[in-house]
Amino acid sequence: MYNRFMFVALGADHAGVELKDALKRTLDARGVAWRDFGTTGAASVDYPDYAVQVAEAVAGGQADRGILVCGSGVGMAIAANKVPGIRAAVITDADSAALAREHNDLNVLTLGGRRTTLAEADRIVGAFLDTPFAGGRHAARVQKIAALDERAHSQTGSC
Repeated sequence: MYNRFMFVALGADHAGVELKDALKRTLDARGVAWRDFGTTGAASVDYPDYAVQVAEAVAGGQADRGILVCGSGVGMAIAANKVPGIRAAVITDADSAALAREHNDLNVLTLGGRRTTLAEADRIVGAFLDTPFAGGRHAARVQKIAALDERAHSQTGSC
C-alpha cells in the first residue's frame, strides 16, 4: 500500500490542467501530500517549463514522485527525462504503471490529459503510488540508466 507520508509534485500544461486538478482530489483522498507547480488555467503555456520544475523537485529530493499531464503525456516525459535522475514515462494503464514502478523505479508519471479518463487516471495513479520498486536484478538496470545520466552530465558540464 502507499506511503501516507509520500509527497508528490504535480504539473501540467493547458491541455492537462483539468486532469491534474482532478488528481489533487485523488491524492487528497489517499492522504498523499502534493504541491502544484502549475499551470492553473486554459491559456496556452509551454509544457517544458512545468516538466522541469516537477522533475527538479523529484531529482532534488523535495518530492518523492512526480505526476505531469499534457495533451498526450509525451512532451512532458521527454522534457522531464532531460533532468538527471528522472525516469519518466507516458503510462496508459494501471498494469503498465505497476510494472514501470516495479522494474524501472519510475519516479515521474506522465499522463495524456486528452487521452486519459479520470477513472483510468485514478487507477494508474493508484498503481504508481502503491507499487514498490522490486530491486534485485532490476536495480542493476536502473543503475545503468543512472550511469547514462552521469555520462551525459560529465560530457556537457550541465543538463
